[in-house]
Amino acid sequence: MERRNIEEKIFKGLMILSTLLILSCLLVILLTIVIKGLPHLNLAMITQSPQGGYYLGKGGGILNAIVGSLYLAGGATFLAILFSLPVALYLNVYAKPDSKFVSLCRFAFDVLCGVPSIVYGAFGFSIMVFFGLRASLLGGIVAIALLILPMMIRAMDEVIRLVPRELLEASYALGATRLETALKVVARQALPGILTAVLIAFGRGIGDAAAVIFTTGFTDAVPDILHPVATLLRPAATLPLAIFFQLSVPIPEVQGRAYASALILTILILVISLAARLLSRKLTRHVVK
Repeated sequence: MERRNIEEKIFKGLMILSTLLILSCLLVILLTIVIKGLPHLNLAMITQSPQGGYYLGKGGGILNAIVGSLYLAGGATFLAILFSLPVALYLNVYAKPDSKFVSLCRFAFDVLCGVPSIVYGAFGFSIMVFFGLRASLLGGIVAIALLILPMMIRAMDEVIRLVPRELLEASYALGATRLETALKVVARQALPGILTAVLIAFGRGIGDAAAVIFTTGFTDAVPDILHPVATLLRPAATLPLAIFFQLSVPIPEVQGRAYASALILTILILVISLAARLLSRKLTRHVVK
C-alpha cells in the first residue's frame, strides 16, 4: 500500500510539474510578444498597407498581410471542409467500423498530420510548377488546405465516433437511408465538435509560414475582393511571412513591428479559439446525450 501511495504521489507531482512547465512557456511567449510588440502597435499598422521603404523603417502598416492571411486561411478551410466532412462521415456511417480499411485510413491520416508543413509547401510548389502556375493566393490556399486536411479529418472522425450507435440504429429503424442518417442525424449530433475542428484548423492555417513561403509569394498590395479571379492568381502577403521579413531586418524599429505583427496574429488566433469554444458550448445544448 505504501509503495502504491509513493508511486501515486510521484506521478501526480510529475503531471503537475509538466503542466506548470507548459503554462510557463506559454506565459513567457505571450509576455515577450506583448512587451516587445505593444509599444509599436498603432492604428496605422492595421489600417494601412506598406508604404515605400516600410521594411526599412518608414511608414505604413500590414493591412495587406492581415487581409491576405484571412483570405488564405478562409479559402483553405473551405476547401478542406469539402473533402474532410465526406471522408469522416464515410468512415463512420458507410464503412464497417472495425474493418482494416478504416484502420489503414486513420493510420494514414495520423502519419500525414505529422508531416512538416514545409513538405506540404514543397508539394504544393511542385503542383504549381507542373501546371505552369506562379506563386499566388490560389497556390497558398491549396498548400494550406493539404496541410490542414488530415488534421481536420481526424478531428471530425473522433467527434463523429462519439455519436451513440443507438442513434444511427434508431434512424435506420425509422426508415432513413444512410445518407439521411449521415447528414440529418450524425452531422447534426456532432456539429459542435465539427465546428470546433474547423475553427482550430483555420487557426492552424492562418499561423503557418513554411507551407506558404514557396506557394503564395508576397506583395504590398491588399487583395481585391471585387476581382476574386485575378486576386486568386496574384501573390498575396501573409502575417507569418511579414513577421519573418521584419525580423530579418537589422533595424530595431522594424523588429519591433515584427513583434507587433505577432501580437496581431496571436489576437486573431485567440479570437478564433474563443469563438470555437462559445459556438461549441452554444450548440451542445441541442445535442442528445
